[in-house]
Amino acid sequence: MSFLIRNLTPDTLKALLRLCIPMIISQGAFALMIFCARYFLAQISPVHMAAAMGAGVAWFFTYALFNGILAYANALVAQYLGAGQPEKCSKVVTQGLLLACACIPLLALAAYGIRYLFVFMGHAPEQAALELRYYDVILPASFLMLLKVCFASFFTGIGRTRVVMICELSGIALNLPLSYLLIFGKGGLPALDITGAALASVLSTSFTLVLFIAFYFRRNNRLRFQVARSWAFDGGIIRRYLRLGFPSGVETFLNVAAFNLFILMFHSYGEVEAAAATIVFSWDILSFVPLLGLNIAVMSLTGHAAGAKQLQRTDAITSAGYVLGLGYSVLLALAFVLLRAPLVEVFIFEQDDAIADAIGELTRFMMLGLSGYVLLEGLLQVAAGVLRGAGDTQWVMRASVTLHWLMLVSQYAIIKVFGLGPRLSWMTFVLMVVAIVVLFLHRLHQGRWRSPERIAAVMAER
Repeated sequence: MSFLIRNLTPDTLKALLRLCIPMIISQGAFALMIFCARYFLAQISPVHMAAAMGAGVAWFFTYALFNGILAYANALVAQYLGAGQPEKCSKVVTQGLLLACACIPLLALAAYGIRYLFVFMGHAPEQAALELRYYDVILPASFLMLLKVCFASFFTGIGRTRVVMICELSGIALNLPLSYLLIFGKGGLPALDITGAALASVLSTSFTLVLFIAFYFRRNNRLRFQVARSWAFDGGIIRRYLRLGFPSGVETFLNVAAFNLFILMFHSYGEVEAAAATIVFSWDILSFVPLLGLNIAVMSLTGHAAGAKQLQRTDAITSAGYVLGLGYSVLLALAFVLLRAPLVEVFIFEQDDAIADAIGELTRFMMLGLSGYVLLEGLLQVAAGVLRGAGDTQWVMRASVTLHWLMLVSQYAIIKVFGLGPRLSWMTFVLMVVAIVVLFLHRLHQGRWRSPERIAAVMAER
């Protein structure tokens, strides 16, 4: 365990905590929002709950490629700030907004094809119909999310993660009561069930975007980053955006595609398996999404160090990230093992005792696998954050995508070709996560990504 604290310094730990705590809070609140929506829908039926997950993953898949590209603005902004070029930070936002607008036709094309996945993957007619209703309503939020990520990544890149927390928490504070009112038809509103959940997400996303824009155009921000001079096309930044961000976008897109197809195939086992997977991933998102806050903070600090050509600082950043990530993961893994029975029961409202018992039995088994890979997620998010922040996005893309799609091919054989059971399918998924963690840690500690020549190539505007 000495490698965890060998390079740990109090100043770096404080800097990382200052950045990541607001991000963990905001990402955790986002996970809570999704959790609550599924909990509300579970009270209607297990099919509604499962449909919300299937359609939600498909929706994210629709814009995942573009979101992954634009989210790399975090590292770009941090790199320019570290290099002493704050005026280019606002130019990153402008180029991101231009790219988001250029994505509109591609979003429409992707959405047209994805709408047919639910039936194609063999979902029960009732679930497929609910998934399609949710997907069609929430689809307009895809473009809003791309705009939002441009502004949010700017603030994380400059280290003002409190702004991100304020905006995200405000949107979620609107979403939670709105979801309840629209799903169940309270307060004089119609009962829209799954449609209401999707509509609440669209409205709260719009509200959050407005808040980000208001913070971005505050006087002190406009002056410090010369926002008024940023409204022009910048070929150098666009090239860096595409050269470094495109691999991140492709990685996100292909990984989400593999995960989405795995979920859709797993749901094709039947109602019990679909409900079990939705319960497990509802708890998973409460553990995984907050760790994305740590990942973003590590990426921002690493990007700043890369821009300043002070890569020796990444040793301390890595150690601080390991301590925070592993500490968080251990607590969650223990909770998922020791409390798995009551955690599962939270979501079971099924009146048929046989179905309820079957859902509970399978879900409790899957919670053990969840606790196993959650234990490693903290290390994975730190390693990925350091590598992306330093611009090693090509390697991250190749390694992550390869393992995700090997997992998907294995799942297709297990579920569709040989008709094997859900337990073997789930164990295969868990092993894939373990393999990714091992590979990323090896790359991080090998150190090739931090050579002066590689960093110079990362910072080049070509």
